[in-house]
Amino acid sequence: MPVPLLDLRAQYAAIRDEVRAAVDAVFESQRFVLGPEVEALEAELAAYSGAAHAVAVSSGTDALLLALMALDVGPGDEVVTTPFSFFATASAIHRVGATPIFADIDPATYNVDPEALEATVRDRLGRGGRVRALLPVHLFGLPADMAPIEALAARHGLAVVEDAAQAVGAEYVGPGGRRRRAGAMGAVGCLSFFPSKNLGGAGDGGLCLTGDERLAERLRALRVHGSRVRYVHEEVGINGRLDALQAAVLRVKLRHLERWHEARRRNAARYRRLFREAGLAAPDGPVVLPVEGEPHRHVYNQFVIRVPRRDEVMTRLRQAGIGCEVYYPVPLHRQPCFAHLGYPEGAFPESERAAREVLALPIYPELTEDQQVEVVNAVGQAVS
Repeated sequence: MPVPLLDLRAQYAAIRDEVRAAVDAVFESQRFVLGPEVEALEAELAAYSGAAHAVAVSSGTDALLLALMALDVGPGDEVVTTPFSFFATASAIHRVGATPIFADIDPATYNVDPEALEATVRDRLGRGGRVRALLPVHLFGLPADMAPIEALAARHGLAVVEDAAQAVGAEYVGPGGRRRRAGAMGAVGCLSFFPSKNLGGAGDGGLCLTGDERLAERLRALRVHGSRVRYVHEEVGINGRLDALQAAVLRVKLRHLERWHEARRRNAARYRRLFREAGLAAPDGPVVLPVEGEPHRHVYNQFVIRVPRRDEVMTRLRQAGIGCEVYYPVPLHRQPCFAHLGYPEGAFPESERAAREVLALPIYPELTEDQQVEVVNAVGQAVS
């Protein structure tokens, strides 16, 4: 039985009538750029995430770019982040003229290691570096360990920009049991609505969350070419607006998001049981399962395992009709366009090891138990 990595057609079948009605309403209004639908989405996602303000933008990449622009990060500045993430994390830093500086990951969570982050900040500042911001990524739907990151930022007067592209609705539990959602902890949090995300649109889209009214106002201006008054441009921004059609689709999906999150979490729990029952789960078996993340709330944008001979296993799974993908095969410090940063192979061993071993399996909400059994059986055959 073939099992796709993601089945958006199954999702759409369940919400087709709602989506079509929402899209038709936009066509009837003929308000396609920003407008009431976008404003309503912003209000709903701000409330959902626990942020005071939300600014909808054209993509998750542009959300990162606009966040850094709004914080005046620019040429000569440094932003410390993880090398194990999607390319946009570092490309946004480069596009504002700043330099991405990397710190290695925690091998269990795949998120930036707070101790490595602190050591990197101290090293750069000790060498006269101009560290301006920290950019943690909540990878695969699990929040980064924010308490020590926030403390580090406070000690050195640094801004925190959260890359929450894969983690809308994920929750971080800090000291004293305080529970906060991804994207609402830093100066600016950045979401992506790429179709494969838990809250995915019908194309590109993104959003910036912030608790700072001044930053929100600036983000709104920057997304329309730096203009607050039509045809008057106080600074140079970008064309970074969200279309109303995307907002309409996302507002429908947002109503279902919590149910989808819980389905992904149930599927993750079932995978754990199936892998253990099959004798495949480490430490006794060859498959390293993702951490559950408790007490934090993992929303499983991806279910990522580690396996030996990963590329061989991936090939055998695909031959068996099992969808799978590697996120991410080339760490950012080894990307050709960042060769000038001077990081040699081996500079970040945990990120490099993860890039050699990780493999994402299907985890979408509509996945059935029979399909998961098929996936686990195929993995067992592939690693044997």
